[in-house]
Amino acid sequence: MQFTKNIGLFIQDQILGMHWLDVLIKNGLSALGLDLSTWYGGGLAFFIYDTIKIFILLSVLIGIISYIQSYFPPERTKKILGRFHGISANILSALLGTVTPFCSCSSIPLFIGFTSAGLPVGVTFSFLISSPLVDLGSLVLLASIFGWKVAVAYVIVGLILAVIGGTLIEKFGMEKYVENFIKGASTVDIESPTLTKTERWQYAKEQVLATIKKVAPYILVGVGIGAMIHNVIPAYFVEVALGSDNPFSVLIATIIGIPMYADIFGTIPIAEALLSKGAGLGTILSFMMGVTALSLPSMIMLKKAVKPKLLAVFIGIVSVGIILIGYLFNAFQFMFI
Repeated sequence: MQFTKNIGLFIQDQILGMHWLDVLIKNGLSALGLDLSTWYGGGLAFFIYDTIKIFILLSVLIGIISYIQSYFPPERTKKILGRFHGISANILSALLGTVTPFCSCSSIPLFIGFTSAGLPVGVTFSFLISSPLVDLGSLVLLASIFGWKVAVAYVIVGLILAVIGGTLIEKFGMEKYVENFIKGASTVDIESPTLTKTERWQYAKEQVLATIKKVAPYILVGVGIGAMIHNVIPAYFVEVALGSDNPFSVLIATIIGIPMYADIFGTIPIAEALLSKGAGLGTILSFMMGVTALSLPSMIMLKKAVKPKLLAVFIGIVSVGIILIGYLFNAFQFMFI
């Protein structure tokens, strides 16, 4: 039992967390004469370590996910989803969202395609919620910082939110609030060509390069903000504003997160820094969910496809869900950390 536990800790700390890289960078900076006890020394070490770690993990994960995704092109996904009805369709749609490593803005064109193909609006919204919120990459990256308990719990509650959100939108009869040009769009059912393994890996390589190019600015900004929080902002201020003892911390974090635009990979270094400063676990997760699921740019894009009433219902359902999840995690934080 202890051997298995040690193996698990080694995977989490040295493979996913890359603590060896942290030690290597700090030793290197110290050898160059940089004082790591200063805010700028510690901040530089944090920035270099987190940037390299996230890019390495992201490249490996996106490569694997994209290879899997090559088996589920949009045409095939539409056919699969079309075979299911009711809540089972919402569950499958949410699960399919986990193999699409997209930010919310990138998920919206697929959402539009699925809706124009005649899939129920609730099913497509389950996909729209889960795709930016939870994916296999976020599971591994979250595990590298918070541990597997938190990572798995985050993915589970994210999927539950996606299923409930899509189901409620369907029950509320929101179909009529999709813009007419979306419902009337013509679709072409094209069979996806059979790809060889070499072609699939080539596709995965192209997806890695494209994704890295797209998310790199947000990761660098996120790591920069994380380094500032980690080494400049006093722990006392973070604990007062975002600690579990503040009854409004989850609301504050969610409101702060919504206007921002980033994917989950860009929010992870900020979450890591907030955790080290004493922010509540549920508060941190609410911030991450607010950024990824309800970013202002993605809501502006979505407004082009749906009418204001449906947009308001979607934002309301997801916001309430995020806030409830945040308070739930804060209440049971002792079980995870």
